[in-house]
Amino acid sequence: MTEEMYSVEQVAGRLGLHVRTVRGYIRSGRLRAVRIGKQYRIAASDLDALTARPPLDRASTADVVGQAEVSSIVQVDGVDRAAADRLGTLVLASANTGHDPTRPLRVQTVYDDQRRRLKIIIIGDPAGTAELLHLLDAVLTADNGLIDREVHDA
Repeated sequence: MTEEMYSVEQVAGRLGLHVRTVRGYIRSGRLRAVRIGKQYRIAASDLDALTARPPLDRASTADVVGQAEVSSIVQVDGVDRAAADRLGTLVLASANTGHDPTRPLRVQTVYDDQRRRLKIIIIGDPAGTAELLHLLDAVLTADNGLIDREVHDA
């Protein structure tokens, strides 16, 4: 059985990176590649090693069946751009540290300047998501001046 091979352009597209960045990874040794003619080819297993994802095979697919995933949307009203940026940074930093790398949390933040509203979308395993939601609750309920608690008449 032959392993699937990707071009530099395909890897860049999959990872959301610029082609030059992927070539830099190859030159620095961060990403293994084989040179065929004038072009590089990257094996699927080497791409998985770069992204810290274990390769999917029949044995690991059986492990995935019993896992649950949670999607949560948190809406925070009454925040200005600076507070939204600080809160977004806190959430992203928390999601990227201290969790099982095989079950990462995925977080997206969206700020609506006109409505002064921040939405935080969290996708991940139930325990990691709950931990992040507890952190958010602690930050948002604390009297730290992050959120404008007064109701303004429109």
